[in-house]
Amino acid sequence: MTVDISEDELLTAIGRVLSGTGPEVLVPVGDDAAVVRRGAGDLVLSTDALVEGTHFDRAMSTPRDIGYKAIAASISDIAAMAASPRYALCALTLSDDVDAGWTMELFGGMREASDEFACTLIGGNLARGADVTVAITVTGEVARGAAVRRGGAKPEDVVVVTGTLGGAAAGRRLARRRAPWTEDELDAIHRHERPAPRVGEAPVLARNGATAMIDVSDGLARDLARLCEASGVGVRLDPAAVPAHPAAAEGEALGGGEDYELLATMPSAGAVVDAASELADVFATPLTAIGTITTEGLQTVDDSGKTHPLEPSGWDHFA
Repeated sequence: MTVDISEDELLTAIGRVLSGTGPEVLVPVGDDAAVVRRGAGDLVLSTDALVEGTHFDRAMSTPRDIGYKAIAASISDIAAMAASPRYALCALTLSDDVDAGWTMELFGGMREASDEFACTLIGGNLARGADVTVAITVTGEVARGAAVRRGGAKPEDVVVVTGTLGGAAAGRRLARRRAPWTEDELDAIHRHERPAPRVGEAPVLARNGATAMIDVSDGLARDLARLCEASGVGVRLDPAAVPAHPAAAEGEALGGGEDYELLATMPSAGAVVDAASELADVFATPLTAIGTITTEGLQTVDDSGKTHPLEPSGWDHFA
């Protein structure tokens, strides 16, 4: 089935689904480019893409879920800098077998995620290609000089993570299996289809002194290795302390990917306690200490205190 209306007609229909405008949007969708008025803070920008056959399967996911996930994944990068999302653009490539109804449902999911996380979807581009690709660019804002980067971790910092890990990987695996599913398995499938970027939680970690932060998109082990490399430090990780989702299989909490939880380093145990208390009270989000930053080397420690090399396993687009 092919798109059954013209490009201009489809763009007009999509324009009705987008998030509209606020007083700071000077030129909305419909022109050559959008124009917005800057705030007083630093501008944070990120872009990401979901590619059919790599990140999603149209036979397994609804277009609404794909659209929601595309926005949520990009917003997670903004949150990892302790910034607030502001605007989103979508560059969408459609294959010949995609119709207008599917496309409108995709944008419906984008609109839903944008509204949920206080982001305005203000335009983009349409193109034809062999496969569907949903490329999202998000801008955000953070107070001047307040962005939390990957490169600030210091020896003796405490490594923490929000929520649980391995749920998305479990959901991806379980979605290929036919029902029935348990309650935990259904929750894992939901996490795979509808990730929840920690937009509100990130500023809490920043206010409590987070020295470095990254979102767990490609697996805990791989993203922790990236944080350590950027900071020029090592880590001693306690795998037994890693909060695994109840449906996660062995290895999925460390290397599953697409959890979009926050992995951060905190300057002291007291800062962890304060941040954990606030996150529990305001968001009901757990915060777990899982290791300690060292001067060098990526290691795990077992129950007997013996150390082992930490393999940075996880998602690699070019593997």
